[in-house]
Amino acid sequence: MAQPILKLENITKSYGSGVAKVEVLHGINLTINRGELVAIVGPSGSGKSTLMNIIGCLDTPTTGSYQVDGNDTFNMLPDELAALRRDFFGFIFQRYHLLGHLNAQENVQVPSIYAGIKEDSRSKKSVELLTRLGLEDKTLNKPSQLSGGQQQRVSIARALMNGGQIILADEPTGALDSKSGAEVMDILTSLNAQGHTVILVTHDPKIAAHAHRVITIKDGNVESDSINESVSDHQDVAENKEISYGDEINSFHAYFDRFREAYVMAIRAMISNRMRTLLTMLGIIIGIMSVVCVVALARGASDKVIENISSMGTNTITIMPGEKMGDMRSGKVRTLSVKDLKALKGQPYCDSASPTVQTSSTVNRLNVEASVTVYGVSEDYFRVYGMEIERGRMFTKDESEMSPQFGVIDYNTKKTFFPYEDPIGKRILVKGKPITVIGVLVNKEVAFRPSDNLYVYIPYTTLMNRIIKQNYISSIIVRTKDGFSPAVAEASITNLLKTRHGRKDFFLQSSDTIMKSISQTTGTFTLLISAIAVISLVVGGIGVMNIMLVSVTERTREIGIRVAVGARRSDIMTQFLIESITVCIIGGLLGVIFSMILGFVLSIVMPAIPLSFSVTSIVVAVITSSIIGIVFGYMPARSAARLNPIDALARE
Repeated sequence: MAQPILKLENITKSYGSGVAKVEVLHGINLTINRGELVAIVGPSGSGKSTLMNIIGCLDTPTTGSYQVDGNDTFNMLPDELAALRRDFFGFIFQRYHLLGHLNAQENVQVPSIYAGIKEDSRSKKSVELLTRLGLEDKTLNKPSQLSGGQQQRVSIARALMNGGQIILADEPTGALDSKSGAEVMDILTSLNAQGHTVILVTHDPKIAAHAHRVITIKDGNVESDSINESVSDHQDVAENKEISYGDEINSFHAYFDRFREAYVMAIRAMISNRMRTLLTMLGIIIGIMSVVCVVALARGASDKVIENISSMGTNTITIMPGEKMGDMRSGKVRTLSVKDLKALKGQPYCDSASPTVQTSSTVNRLNVEASVTVYGVSEDYFRVYGMEIERGRMFTKDESEMSPQFGVIDYNTKKTFFPYEDPIGKRILVKGKPITVIGVLVNKEVAFRPSDNLYVYIPYTTLMNRIIKQNYISSIIVRTKDGFSPAVAEASITNLLKTRHGRKDFFLQSSDTIMKSISQTTGTFTLLISAIAVISLVVGGIGVMNIMLVSVTERTREIGIRVAVGARRSDIMTQFLIESITVCIIGGLLGVIFSMILGFVLSIVMPAIPLSFSVTSIVVAVITSSIIGIVFGYMPARSAARLNPIDALARE
């Protein structure tokens, strides 16, 4: 006598709670031996399908004990139940439950993928099973290309893929014509003769007549359990039949194949719903473009400012009167002098130094009049600010000390007063004093100066002695020698001038300090606007989550099929997470590409808008989009993984 393979003791199953609680099964006691062909019959609503679902570990009993091959299933974890469905049971459904996007061979292989069977082995066995069932010329056909009987044969082949020690057939002929139904029953009886335990659920007495043992269920109770003497019992054959396929399992290949299957499923789902996928990506694309372009704009603006500062030298120190920038009393401090300038030029850290005296004046030439900023400087001033002569010359050291009435003008001044003639040697009137033009500067922006203003540069002695009658210097700019630390130079200048003035009535401003301050400010600004831009990424992530939840709802039946043939919760979760992450990564990469295209177009159409793309920001943006895929894809993936297989299979 064969040993019991399934044992049910006092099994009950209830739905609902409280006053709405309904008990479908009432204390079922059954023992099914290895190798039996059992038919469970009964009218609709009797509880036979519920009993079959519990036997197949698709559902769990409310109370009682259910043992499979001596192992109690009541407290098993979901993945342990999945292992039983995958390695122990083979399911044949009335509606076939094949995956429509897979061909016959791929459908048959699904359980073995979750079992970790090597690709070569499962491919070979799937073909063997289909050939054995008369479908050798239909292996590449999809379910829509097969008849009902052929689809049910594919379902049978899938049930046998991992061995199928126990084959559970729920109304296996219910959707077939009489001829196809007879063929399916011949296959099931043949499988039983080969050693498989077969359990049929049917309401058709003709189908039940094929079984050696018939169990009748009525109103949730076992009404009868009888033996059909006209059908042979194959229990003795079954005791000697060893069905094993586990030696083909390889852990690395198992993981890889499961991941690949999940990835292929995700890509196919995305392709089959192109418009939905595109709309989902759109939120991520816009978010990534916002982040990348905003950071590029902030970096471009920062680089532009730093470039302007660098144009006047990165090792310059400006000495100005007063205690600090914005000191209201600085105009009354008049202690900076030419003697201070000469003392500074004699210091070892000083490469060059120039005084600056500034005034605004109305400048005239013939019938042209304009407001001009006039700078009184020395010959070193042009070197400090990186100014270059386009035509003519600059004044010399001797000339800057002799108060000559000539000067250098910028391009805007030349364009205003000499639009159609060479200005060299011609005169302009500055506060009524004639100034001869000896040079014109190259049209180049200077840091911290409006580019559309007019500027005239004359020797500081000329401005002080001949025009504004001033005996003190407004400021001194010092260029330090290469290799000297700006901090050391600043400390030395401070000590020198404090000694000369007897007090500290000045403050220093170095280009290095300005750049650090601007870099810090622009960095903070970039971080702030980037954080604002990230909000659009979060909104895109919420869109991903909503679409993925819709996808889970649409594909509930597919999830149920996969769970029924042995998919773990982690397999289902991985599939939907991969889809979510893939959407976000592709959206992120497209966002980066579109950002680059936008930057290129803006550089041509609006060159005044500086954009500086950062590899770091691009990498961070793509990584962020991946994280969004994980974070916002987790809930839909978890929802899919936790679906009850029975509810999922019932969804059409």
